[in-house]
Amino acid sequence: MSTPPPPSQPPSGGFGAPQDPRPSVPPVPPTAPQPPAQPPAAPAQPPTAPGQAAYGYPQASYGYPQQPGAQSPYGAQTTPMYAAQAPAAGSAAGGNAVRTQLMIVGAALLAIVLIVGGGFWYVSDDGKGGASNTTADGGPSTSPGGDKGKSPAGAVGSEKPPKSTKSKTLLNLAMPKPDDMVTVRGSWITDTTYIKSDVTKVVGYNLVDGGKKWETPLPANICAATSYVSDNKTAIMFDEALPTADRKYPQCTQVGVIDLNTGKLLWSATAKSQTSGDKAVVFSEVTLSGQTVAAGGLYGGAAWNLADGKPLWTPKVDGEGCYDLGYAGGPALAVIRKCGRIPNQTLYAQALDPVSGAPKFSYKLSQGIEWASIVSTKPLIVSANINNTAKNATGVSDLFVLDDAGQLKARIPLTSGNFNPKCGGTEVEKCVNMVVGNGKIYMPSYEHQGTAEVGKTNEIVSFDLETGKQTSDRADAGERYEIMPLRMDGSNIIAYKIPPYDKGGQIVTIDTATMKETLLMENPADKASQRAETQYPPEGAEYRYHNGKLFISRPSVRKSSYDNGDPEYLFVSFTAS
Repeated sequence: MSTPPPPSQPPSGGFGAPQDPRPSVPPVPPTAPQPPAQPPAAPAQPPTAPGQAAYGYPQASYGYPQQPGAQSPYGAQTTPMYAAQAPAAGSAAGGNAVRTQLMIVGAALLAIVLIVGGGFWYVSDDGKGGASNTTADGGPSTSPGGDKGKSPAGAVGSEKPPKSTKSKTLLNLAMPKPDDMVTVRGSWITDTTYIKSDVTKVVGYNLVDGGKKWETPLPANICAATSYVSDNKTAIMFDEALPTADRKYPQCTQVGVIDLNTGKLLWSATAKSQTSGDKAVVFSEVTLSGQTVAAGGLYGGAAWNLADGKPLWTPKVDGEGCYDLGYAGGPALAVIRKCGRIPNQTLYAQALDPVSGAPKFSYKLSQGIEWASIVSTKPLIVSANINNTAKNATGVSDLFVLDDAGQLKARIPLTSGNFNPKCGGTEVEKCVNMVVGNGKIYMPSYEHQGTAEVGKTNEIVSFDLETGKQTSDRADAGERYEIMPLRMDGSNIIAYKIPPYDKGGQIVTIDTATMKETLLMENPADKASQRAETQYPPEGAEYRYHNGKLFISRPSVRKSSYDNGDPEYLFVSFTAS
């Protein structure tokens, strides 16, 4: 089986050095640059969301045969990310090109729903504090509710093969079909319950027979959620009100915490800034780290205590026009911070004290980078699509690994077209197909022809976080399957294999010491089950696996004009015994 070659490696002289000749970059000044004295005005139009992933529309079934050949300013200053001078991205090959085109409409609609609305630019705290002596428990709960960072590094994986790896359907829940798109982000799994966001509610289903355990009504539709869990609690956001004929897209202002055991909405809150008056701040994403819930967006960021909703910080306007664009959580708390006026804005990646919001360090990204995402918070790994050079990978051309002092440790270029991670355009914590553990970052290779006459395949590969170099790790998907990592399980990887048209999907655990795969689940191959399983665009669906139970769900729903006669589901689920 062919495998993708390693990308070009950094030349000697330090990690993160440019791979190709580039114009010289002036050194970072010893003091922070001074942005304009006034905060930027709110944009008249929603910003372009490059590489935005699609979330649920239109529905398409994947795995059918393909024709052969179709193809800070504050804190310590560090070296900036260099802008890669690579050729423009090539088009995606084969089925992925069609898949991407089909999903653009859904992505654009969702971006508009999340962004439309008036308001102001806000920032968190004063942004000028240095490292704080206060620390907090930044690790997520050991509950398997999240899909990243669940287990301590080096721990033995907890997922073992069941008595029988052959699965059967547990519960396929019919999809609600509102006239307009409704976000239903949020999917969690505990030892006893699967929890899924729905239209104006969150519902818990037992893992024995899929029966409903509890239902929590909400005053409006969910607009964002985190996958992280702490103390069996998670965070969601919902709109200020239900949509009406006069106001079809209410603003996303309400932050809440749900107890996953009982379903109880423990608290909900809004944030106000110095200049917003009585208006609540509009957010676009929320995350969770230890005892801190943090929400960010185009109008700044705020945070609350997980247990009681007590505000930790609120958006504030400083004289330099900075605001917290979005946070990333899990084992630590980090932020992408934006400063200056359009079009001369600068991004900073900061590790934060989760109690005060004060930056522990600040890393300046090169001028010209408009959007960046955070792949991991511990270690802090930042992704960016520099000069739109992402090829096959969506929304990410380069990864930048920072050490605990905020210095650039390694740069990982993904511009060869051999890799298939995906990051959102404007949202900070929206990367998929990448997991971090064992001092490495694991991701799928881009699909390529195998030995079968039809269909393609790929592998999971890895990069060393110390050197930025690709390793020899390979975990094959198998002929006509496509493999994608879901999460770490101790030192192991839990991965899902997207099936061909005549097979069911598989869950495997990968021993990263040997890259040996062990089958945990194989889903039914009958037509009805296979079509139900593959109706979700893999890049946008929410996958949750734990102890022989797999749930695949949508993060958005809408009545579709596309109808191939197959039932449509909010989620499908499988159980092995």
